[in-house]
This record gives sequence, C-alpha cells and structure tokens, in this order.
Amino acid sequence: MDATEPIAPHGGRLVSRVAAADDRARLEARAARLPQVIVDDVGAADVTCIATGAYSPLEGFMGRADAARVLGEARLADGLPWGVPITLAVDRDAARQGGRTGGLLLRDAGGQLRALLEVREVYTLEPALEQEGTFGTRDGAHPGVARLAGLPRWRVGGPITLLSSPAPAFPESRLDPATTRRIFRERGWRDVVGFQTRNPVHRAHEHLLRCALEIADGLFLQPLVGPALDTDVEASTRMACYRALLAGYFPPERTLLGVYPGAMRYAGPREALLHAIVRKNYGCTRFVVGRDHAGVGRHYPPLAAQRIFDRFEPGEIGIDVLRFQDAFHCRRCQGMASLKTCPHPEADRVHLSGTELRAMLQRGEIPPETFTRPEVARILLRRGRAHAG
Repeated sequence: MDATEPIAPHGGRLVSRVAAADDRARLEARAARLPQVIVDDVGAADVTCIATGAYSPLEGFMGRADAARVLGEARLADGLPWGVPITLAVDRDAARQGGRTGGLLLRDAGGQLRALLEVREVYTLEPALEQEGTFGTRDGAHPGVARLAGLPRWRVGGPITLLSSPAPAFPESRLDPATTRRIFRERGWRDVVGFQTRNPVHRAHEHLLRCALEIADGLFLQPLVGPALDTDVEASTRMACYRALLAGYFPPERTLLGVYPGAMRYAGPREALLHAIVRKNYGCTRFVVGRDHAGVGRHYPPLAAQRIFDRFEPGEIGIDVLRFQDAFHCRRCQGMASLKTCPHPEADRVHLSGTELRAMLQRGEIPPETFTRPEVARILLRRGRAHAG
C-alpha cells in the first residue's frame, strides 16, 4: 500500500491478476492447449472482480478450505472476514480435465472474456450447505438459491490470469481499485464514503448521501451494473439518474461516480459484508449499509444486513460501516427525515415503493418531488416506462 493511503486493501495487498503485456504470448500459447469452460454471467463477473483486485486478497476461485469456512463462519481459512464463497462450478468432465491438465481456459458465452485458471484443487460442495451458508435459506423462491440448485456440485479452485475481456459498459465510469485509490490521493480525500445501489436514486438515497458526505472528504457513488434480476431497472437508466442527481445537486469536487461490475447475489447480510470489503479495496474508509442491503423479497429480517457486522471485533473488517434507517419525506418536518429524527405520526410520512413507482411510470405519471428530483423523474418516465411494463 502507498504510505499516503488511509486504508489498506483487505489482507494488506491489492491483487492484480491481469496478464502482463510481456507475458501474454506465453500465456496465450498455454491457453491454446487447455480444455475450455464457458462460465455464466456471475462467473464472468467474478473473474473481473478477482483480476482487478476488487476481491482482494483472492487471487482466484476458492478451494475447499476457504469455501467451507466462509459458509460456516464468514471467514477465509486464515481467519480473515469474508462474506460469500467465490467458487467456480463445473461439470464432472471439466473437473477431471482441469485436474489432469492443471489448468482450464475460462471464457464467456461470447468468447470475449478469457482467463487462465491454474487448477490447484478439485472438490465438491453440498448444495444444501452452500445455499444455507450463503443465503440463510433453502427456499427455491430465492433467486440465489435457485441459481445454485441448477449448478453442478463440482468446483475447481486456483489462481486466475485475465487474458482479455469485453469492452466494458459505461467505460468512462469503469474504474478499477488501483485507479480509484489514485484519484482519491490526487483529490486529497483521506475519508471516503462508498455508496452502492441497484435501484434508481430517489430522495431517501439523496438524504443518506448528504448525511454521509457531511462527515467525509468525498463520496464514491458506485452502482452495481453486473448481472442482476430482470425485474431490476436496467443499468443505463439507473446511470442516467445518478448522473443527473450528481450534476444538479452535489458539488463535483466532492463526488466520484463509478460502476461496480460484480454480480448481484441477493445474499442479504452476507453480501453486505462482501460489499463493505470490496469498497475497502477500492479505497473507501466508510460504507453505507441500509436496513435491507442486498435483500430480496421477505427473505431477511429488517436490519439483518447491519447486524452481521456485530459478529466481528472492531477493526477486523477495517472499514467503518454507516448504518442508516429508511428515510422518508415528512410533511410536517417539510423535508427528508428518518425514525431517528422525526417525531410525527406515520400519516405525515410519504413513502413510495418500487411497485408504486413502476405503476406510476406505466400510467405515464411523473413521480412526486417528495420521492425523486424532477430531472430523475423525467429520466425514469422516458426510459423506465418500457421496463416497468
């Protein structure tokens, strides 16, 4: 770590597993001799996060010891806190071939993402154990449980080297951890709040961002643009909303917009822990965790995503978690408030759910200013109406 940086990466070193230019010819020659495995969207996103250091200290897909302890204790085999297992599922033939050759060439369905996996371990995971340990449930209605249920039991673990990747979405905002750390240094930000959302930004988000920015040097807004549910508002609409909000209502010298290429697992508390660690790797010193971070449906109790951090000793995770409750517009307060700051009854509070928002967009109605800024509302109406339908 640079001595001028206020926070070290998780595990003390920022990982880079992108092939060096002077080693590419040798690696390509090796790749040509290896059996190939096509990874799904989640696997491709994991390759990117490992290679760029977002998942530091991981250098590849986990072996049995790491995966088992993460599932049981939310720690890597060496005791370092970690949220969810980052494993690669393959069929039996691929597992055998990888074990025999010592390597696999990973690629996405389009053949644009290509990475070498040095196979150090071949093992199996019990589906029920992985489902319960990751998501806290075996309910097939949970999208993460459903995905795991459709995967083979075989896993291959070992370091990866990224050979090539597709042109990124939102290239102007695709900032890897080494880049964000450099930008924070150049701007003189020693206290940086990270904020992630997969939803269109609304006034409650804005309220949380302002509260966080009051106590920090800078704000790193990093929406997730990796694989997510079809019911989530598509990424280009969300990005347009974030840009409009930052341009109109926040000082540009104190904000930075990036994108997080990781996949959405909907693992609730476990994913909140992972997201905090990832933001630490990007150089943030604080991370906002809401009452239902990474939740889906009614699978997690309110505030469970915040309470998971109580399982660790102060300083173990290494990033300050800001725990916020839901905000709302209070008619009597004449502004945004929360349960901690507003004494007025529920009748005075204006909440608008995602379901109500989609219904309004379908009807061609502009969401009220108590829910979102007019600039954001117009984007949602223009670009989100078709999605809502």
